[in-house]
Amino acid sequence: MSHALPPQPNASLRRYAGEYAAHARGYAQLLVGLSGRLELELDGRGTWVDAACALVVPAGVAHAYLAEAPARVLVIDSPVLPGLERARRFVPPAHWKRATAFEAGALVAALDSAAGVLQRRPLDLDQLDAALDAALHERWTTARLAALCHLSVPQFHARFVGLTGRTPADHVRARRLDRAQQLLRAGQGLEAVALQVGYASASALAYALRRERGLGARALRRAG
Repeated sequence: MSHALPPQPNASLRRYAGEYAAHARGYAQLLVGLSGRLELELDGRGTWVDAACALVVPAGVAHAYLAEAPARVLVIDSPVLPGLERARRFVPPAHWKRATAFEAGALVAALDSAAGVLQRRPLDLDQLDAALDAALHERWTTARLAALCHLSVPQFHARFVGLTGRTPADHVRARRLDRAQQLLRAGQGLEAVALQVGYASASALAYALRRERGLGARALRRAG
């Protein structure tokens, strides 16, 4: 793969598998996830690209890759142009995933309008958590959370991941399990706790605690 500075944006479809050593290039890259998950480290900070997002890798920034399973990514190599000066992850328009090499310049030119809207409305994480904690027994979809912030689902998802480093669904699950651990340590029964935190059954909650926290309900009750 050539490391020469491209005279204009150039797109190619690339497949990643395994680990790639850290390196830096004299040009920027725009990575649009197509399938799988590509973990990256940018100047020592972790991030990723998957089928739900895109990522700007600025010129000169050291980055390493890791794909535990094969990942397909549309990669645009580009000279430093407006929108490519800083690292950021965002939700790209759906048609970007079908872009051809001939459209690379148009995608870079549209970068600010595609990603900038995600920066306009701040997220109040404390307000979201308060709403969640008050009704953990209810069904919390990403759409419901996005509506609380007056954002579209793609905008909210990208903003939330950028702020917290995890998806809205992962965050909801963590809040449910945090509350479950508190209630179990206080001596409440597994079935009652499951209903209070939004799990359909005691077995579903027990499975989630083992999988996510490595904890059994009996151990939690003993700790209380």
